Amino acid sequence: MAKRLLLLKSDGSISVHADDRAYKPLNWMSPPCDLVVDGDVWTVTNKAGDTLRIQIEEIEHDSTHELGVDPGLVKDGVESHLQELLAEHVDTLGDGYTLVRREYPTAIGPVDLLVRDEAGAAVAVEIKRRGEIDGVEQLTRYLELLNRDPLLAPVTGVFAAQQIKPQARTLAEDRGIRCLVLDYDELRGTPSDEFRLF
Repeated sequence: MAKRLLLLKSDGSISVHADDRAYKPLNWMSPPCDLVVDGDVWTVTNKAGDTLRIQIEEIEHDSTHELGVDPGLVKDGVESHLQELLAEHVDTLGDGYTLVRREYPTAIGPVDLLVRDEAGAAVAVEIKRRGEIDGVEQLTRYLELLNRDPLLAPVTGVFAAQQIKPQARTLAEDRGIRCLVLDYDELRGTPSDEFRLF
């Protein structure tokens, strides 16, 4: 026996939570489920016939809440938002930078931004919320393809993210890719720390 949070939703699902595992329940039954309450025992059965039995010794708190119609989840600060904001504020990359195109197509997928620097040279920008090695590898593949185009070459790269892991920074710098730490609030016009170029 232990203190647990039991979450019974109107869709018939039930989950059993401890206090140390964040969002992940100890056990759960996906909807649709049938719940039978017999004294201090709850028996939950799902459509596959699996059964979860919960014995309740004491109730600390019992409440019911109507959540209403789900309006959907709107995430703020995702990569697409960062891409839009950096495209609008392309001067964050440096003085004289101009946007050529967002989602510039390559044979293996679009590079987030293609811009030109103050000298008119092409620069490919890959944007991530968290900059890791796989993002540097992705930009490296884009650069290889873009540099085959005589109308664009030579193309350099900028790896832009809200956070860049040290290993990713080392790999990027080793490949001649510039790293840019983005401040989302600053891009949106909310005062925060200055951009940091490395």
